[in-house]
Amino acid sequence: MRLRDAGGEAVDADRDPVAVVHAALDAGITLLDTAELYGNEELVARTISGRRDEITLCTKFGVVWGGAGDDWSVRADAASVVASCEASLRRLDVETIDLYYLHHRSEETPIEETVTAMAGLVGSGKIRAIGLSNVTAEDVRRAHAVHPVLAVQEQWSLASRDVESAMVPALTELGVTLVAHSPLGHGVLGGTSESPSPDLARALAGIASANGVSAGQVALAWVHAQAERWQHPVVPLPGSTSVRHVHANALAATLRLGDEELAALDEAALTAGPR
Repeated sequence: MRLRDAGGEAVDADRDPVAVVHAALDAGITLLDTAELYGNEELVARTISGRRDEITLCTKFGVVWGGAGDDWSVRADAASVVASCEASLRRLDVETIDLYYLHHRSEETPIEETVTAMAGLVGSGKIRAIGLSNVTAEDVRRAHAVHPVLAVQEQWSLASRDVESAMVPALTELGVTLVAHSPLGHGVLGGTSESPSPDLARALAGIASANGVSAGQVALAWVHAQAERWQHPVVPLPGSTSVRHVHANALAATLRLGDEELAALDEAALTAGPR
């Protein structure tokens, strides 16, 4: 989401967009997620040039900025689905998008209309699979009845666990992967902004110290651990804008937290309250 071109200015090698994406690929990370809203699909195209076959390429459609630049709306009607896909294909310079998401549920367009149009894109080879983001469990059920949904992208972290009440059980029932965006709680779990609670900050710091890693890596490992806990596919999606962050996030996938550590994090997260 935050990957940006320097616009001709000198850029630190650690934050060069091509270096960041290539570092991820070299580390074995193959899921690359963007959106038309982010305004960086052309930049993404340059970063994957020559390495397209190594990547599961995901993008999203449906959320557009308003004229004021600080308001947005959702366009999910059939015509907008097709037009957005064609535009993303051009910007990404690819023939097929691997996973195409509706970026946000629409209050105006029935999700059946949206997914029927997306299914048409599957049939024509423009996309390989359908995804949904910022939707309800009922939206997923209705969409899945029209065409199989491969993945749903929602926020999930120690600081945001709303998906556990209805969404995760629904996805487990339907066999739909959960892609967990913002697994570091928009920075609050990695020490880059105010912690959600003193208890959680202490728990993260203690476990990090015991394992010789960072608090952010512990928080990310907690999300990885939810796949085994829920017996359901969970793919954490940390935003990485530097080579250093890519390497740290990749190492977090190898960190196995024990039952006592997971329980301590869960207990501490309760004091953080809803976010």
